[in-house]
Amino acid sequence: PDIHPLFGGCGGVYFLAEPGELVVEVVKRDRNRRATTAELRAILVGPDRQVLQEASIPDDGQPVGKELGPVGRATLSTTVPRKGVYALNITVSRDRYGQNMVWGFRSNCPRYLIETARGHKDARHQEPIFLADTGQPHNVCFLPRRGAFKMDLSGLSKQEPKPQVFDGAGALVAALDVGKDGKASHEFPADATRSALPWRLHLPAQWATINIDGVTRWEKSDAYQNLCYWSPDAASWFPLLENRWLLTPYRRTIHASRGHEEETLYRVHNNGSREREVQLALEFPGERWPVQLPQDRVTLAPGKAVMVPVRFTMPAEGEARSCHIRATPMDEPGFSTYSTLTIKTGRPRAKRPLDMPIMLRAYEHENEQFGYLPDYPLESQMYFGANNLPYVRTGNGFSTLRDDAWARTELEAATTSRPDSLRGGTVSMRHTKIAFDRDGDVYVMASCAGKGTYLHSTDGGKTFTAYEVPGANGTMDIEQFSGHNTPDGPPPFVRFRRTKRDPKLRWRSLNDLELFVPRKVDGRIEVGQPILISRVCIGLSAHSGIPSSVVSRGSKVHVAWGEATDPAEKVPGVPTYVVTYDRETGTLGEPALIGYGPPANDVHNSPSITMDSDGRLHVLVGTHGRPFQYASSLEPNDAQSGWTEPVPAGKKLNQTYIGFVCGKDNTLHVVFRLWRSGEPFPASTHATLAYQRKRPGQPWEPPKVLVTAAFSEYSVFYHRLTIDRMGRLFLSYDYWSTHWFYRNDHFGKRRAVLMSPDGGDTWKLADATDLK
Repeated sequence: PDIHPLFGGCGGVYFLAEPGELVVEVVKRDRNRRATTAELRAILVGPDRQVLQEASIPDDGQPVGKELGPVGRATLSTTVPRKGVYALNITVSRDRYGQNMVWGFRSNCPRYLIETARGHKDARHQEPIFLADTGQPHNVCFLPRRGAFKMDLSGLSKQEPKPQVFDGAGALVAALDVGKDGKASHEFPADATRSALPWRLHLPAQWATINIDGVTRWEKSDAYQNLCYWSPDAASWFPLLENRWLLTPYRRTIHASRGHEEETLYRVHNNGSREREVQLALEFPGERWPVQLPQDRVTLAPGKAVMVPVRFTMPAEGEARSCHIRATPMDEPGFSTYSTLTIKTGRPRAKRPLDMPIMLRAYEHENEQFGYLPDYPLESQMYFGANNLPYVRTGNGFSTLRDDAWARTELEAATTSRPDSLRGGTVSMRHTKIAFDRDGDVYVMASCAGKGTYLHSTDGGKTFTAYEVPGANGTMDIEQFSGHNTPDGPPPFVRFRRTKRDPKLRWRSLNDLELFVPRKVDGRIEVGQPILISRVCIGLSAHSGIPSSVVSRGSKVHVAWGEATDPAEKVPGVPTYVVTYDRETGTLGEPALIGYGPPANDVHNSPSITMDSDGRLHVLVGTHGRPFQYASSLEPNDAQSGWTEPVPAGKKLNQTYIGFVCGKDNTLHVVFRLWRSGEPFPASTHATLAYQRKRPGQPWEPPKVLVTAAFSEYSVFYHRLTIDRMGRLFLSYDYWSTHWFYRNDHFGKRRAVLMSPDGGDTWKLADATDLK
């Protein structure tokens, strides 16, 4: 092909484009190492991440073989109205690591940087640069760290000339000897005076896999972690690394009332290693309208950010207005980019019931599509106290509504009493669950001085008393409200303590599972001693779904868990058990085997337990890509008197990550990740966030998709389903694509909250009126 180099991996390119025409030609050659469909998707977006053009290059249709397939091409172009950072996003179907094809590009834009950014792996993040042999020599220009670093090359042929490394001034630093195994390595000493100019690795025409410390693999001390930037031409380099996320959000849509001055905030960030000043300015694509920028310059310390206001008034005429906020670092006047603010009249679609599912599109999520811009905390899911006020974890604490305004509590400052064993440490929140008892007291699991800590508040969370949890630290899970289980006293909790890892099976480990049943004594809490439940618990998977391990009523406490089994033993999945502890008698019953969650020895298969208004227990057995298994207790508030035979929640459902609650009418509600094939990604699979319910005495209804991923391949939604005291469903989710390029480009999270006021019949994006 006439485009060099060709390289593997997904990712994309950033262009510092000047006004005029921007043209990008993309080529792909399939390696055909696997019999899968390798369709390349290319998306060109502007500085405000408006999608400008999208194209695809289909699979070459060749059989599995050793030769590169024919060249496929696609051209994307746009007119650049004003200077800014444009982006080209590259993904490939059924190939999130970019191993089954190589691609390249050329552009009329002289300033660009490539970001190699594959899909997620459950391992240390590395982004090796893979170059294909196209008969031409290769250059890889990169910004070296000032500290010592190592370069490792592999897949080379034993031939001359040797790979060479040149510094930013063009001087030869090292020539690398290639061994018989096709590998070459070199260690470069630290140099505090090393300039911020790219170095150049020069390679003869050959295949090569390149790893460079600080560029393709990182330590915590690296200035630009997880950012693999390079270029085949040193002249194309521009200062993107120190200006990443300079101004965000890139694009924001606000629905405003005519004639009223309003305000929104933008984040200005210094990603560099020195103090910097950033100049801000307003630009208008058409006629000017009332927008003010109170601060036109901000000074930022290294790695710090500041929120700056933009004030505006929607004019009396017109349905929509836009303006651009430009950011230019004063020490790099050649670099400049902008964000876009769009103001619309009328009621946003976010305030009305939605036609489900929400079809997320690349760079177009809830705000861009529906005008969703809530004024409540989005950091985590909501839990509702006895008075039905919402509580949300924020930072090292939580926020709640007090006097119709959100008030934030920092745990360390709010902890006004603690034992001597916890003095000298900082109280930090352990997870996102917030629990309550029938008196309206608030409970949080925390850590302090390296010890498990149980926090108790009698004033709605304004102040807390800390109590040490005896024994070694571990993962905690406290009983939270799931529909019909408000404890009379302090909520019980369980602790998972890993005792053994399995080096051969990633998702198998052995854990001691212990139950704690605290009680109130003379206004204080006695945490009590741990009650051993199991020594072969497989653990808890809680980043998505956040399953409930514990429910209680009266004196009975019920615990659900999965167990690891001997890998040599043939079992249909992770065995799931429930056991009942009686507070009054202090006795632990016999565990009841509920069912098996396939596959075996997989911690993803954490079960979840809830109870209905009659006290009957309901359990979903967790699975990893299989139908959930469901069973209920034969007797209320009792795990020992038998269970129904487990039944699947549906046929051929690829389900994972249980979020499970019970409604006021005893309808069971579950939200989970569900894999789908076909549209909108006919060449691959994609993830959806789906919902099911089971009305009393009825079978499980078919799944209803609530959210569809913006990209194919692996995704997760970090979803958490909760229910308020009125029986309304609240679903907090944060779409997370496997593709690093897409995730790296967005600063912060994308969390949103859906709510259903009618037991799952209709859904809308929650607004402030839904929380009062």
